[in-house]
Amino acid sequence: MSIDRALVDAALAALTDPNTGRPYTNAKGVRNVAIDGETVDVEIVLGYPAKSQYDAIRTQVEAALAAVPGVKASRVNVRFEVTAHTVQRGVKLLPNVKNIVAVASGKGGVGKSTTAVNLALALAAEGASVGVLDADIYGPSLPMMLGIEGRPESPDGQSMNPLEGHGVQANSIGFLVDQDNPMVWRGPMATSALEQLLRQTNWRELDYLVVDMPPGTGDIQLTLSQRVPVTGAVIVTTPQDIALLDAKKGLKMFEKVGIPILGIVENMAVHVCTNCGHAEHIFGAGGGERMGKEYGVEVLGSLPLDISIREQADSGAPTVVAAPDSAVANTYKAIARRVAIQIAERSRDMSSKFPTIVVQNT
Repeated sequence: MSIDRALVDAALAALTDPNTGRPYTNAKGVRNVAIDGETVDVEIVLGYPAKSQYDAIRTQVEAALAAVPGVKASRVNVRFEVTAHTVQRGVKLLPNVKNIVAVASGKGGVGKSTTAVNLALALAAEGASVGVLDADIYGPSLPMMLGIEGRPESPDGQSMNPLEGHGVQANSIGFLVDQDNPMVWRGPMATSALEQLLRQTNWRELDYLVVDMPPGTGDIQLTLSQRVPVTGAVIVTTPQDIALLDAKKGLKMFEKVGIPILGIVENMAVHVCTNCGHAEHIFGAGGGERMGKEYGVEVLGSLPLDISIREQADSGAPTVVAAPDSAVANTYKAIARRVAIQIAERSRDMSSKFPTIVVQNT
């Protein structure tokens, strides 16, 4: 019995991506369908990294094909492709960097840096090529969190190679100065140093560069938002009203400079006592959800106030690598997928499709 190609196509068209809720065919995710006797070969291409989801997606597609008359076996290959997406008008993309994600907060102390590092590690765990830039000139924490020591090497005296920790490329002012040396710099000097870190680092073919922004909405943050080609921003807050008040200012800052908000991460949402198991909302409850509804922004996920998150980050092995199968690590990975999906659904940057036109006197 020959296999009807139309029935195969119909079965594939009916499949919905469990992470986006939309058919794979909507994003041209079904490719290279071929029938060989009683076997169907098909490729599912996602627009976001989701390595941990491959087996589930493969099983889903195989089950759908098995229901088609005449199909005795199927070979399903799942992979992903990350492309560059549009940024603010008038700001050019960085070489070798497809997408830049700014992780920001209106105030300090809400776990922004811990979230940024775990987000970068989660994207890498899902299969992406990832870098992380510590944009907090005055309080760099990336070297400690990633357990990296040493100074970047310069191949030409003008640029520097990123250091690497847990499979993630990284750079920070903390690699260039002594740990105990305070950065007593005015805003313009700090901004200039940050731009040099960003543009003079030899990033190697990154799908995502996660930028750990300094807390607040001052000159450095505004300048960075205007000059750095940011694909989207993630706002980190706690449920506490005063933290939400400042987080809203950060959100509005990105809106004013034309940077889309990818979502909100609610940190320290609940504390569960390690002795008795009692759950308590120390900083309030539902703040992130209220903020999301007010501004029409997705809440990407909520993280607990958990001593292990702090201990693992301080030890140089954040949760995603220290406890990759833990509930908290899975939450970070789910947040990372949502961030990547939000980016994938935005307009692509098409500048690479057009040739560079040079006018010369002849």
